[in-house]
Amino acid sequence: MALIKTLRGFTPRIGKGTFLADNAVIIGDVEIGEGCSIWFGTVLRGDVNSIRIGNGVNIQDGSVLHTLYEKSVIEIGNDVSVGHNVTIHGARICDGALVGIGSVVLDHAVIGEGAIIAAGSVVLSNTVVEAGCIYAGVPAKFVKKVDPAQSREINQKIARNYHLYSSWYK
Repeated sequence: MALIKTLRGFTPRIGKGTFLADNAVIIGDVEIGEGCSIWFGTVLRGDVNSIRIGNGVNIQDGSVLHTLYEKSVIEIGNDVSVGHNVTIHGARICDGALVGIGSVVLDHAVIGEGAIIAAGSVVLSNTVVEAGCIYAGVPAKFVKKVDPAQSREINQKIARNYHLYSSWYK
């Protein structure tokens, strides 16, 4: 069973139909929407500030979400896919975005709607990735613009797949 821990008077809130892997850790000021999946070895550490996750989000194995004390929060929109071993620290990820495997997204960065962060990228603090753009590299830089509807459709398909995968564990 996932570790869900109240801290500093904050108890995590988990939406209906959300899958929590047996060794997921959810601490403090965390709100997770409906139909999400939080996978094995993932840590959502809302001990120093808030983490807000929309509906239909998948946060894959080994990812860590954290913030800066009184300085940054995490906001993740709907239908977002966060790849394996991703670190998100105090950033905003908009609807339908995808953060690729092993990426790092730092404080006050904004990942626009339907944007794609390529695997292994590092999105520096205060970077704004526009909707429908692909960023890659260390540090992450603009690669190309894609049709936002097309990227959102691809990203939503991945999110739906993870909803299916999580149903196998229920």
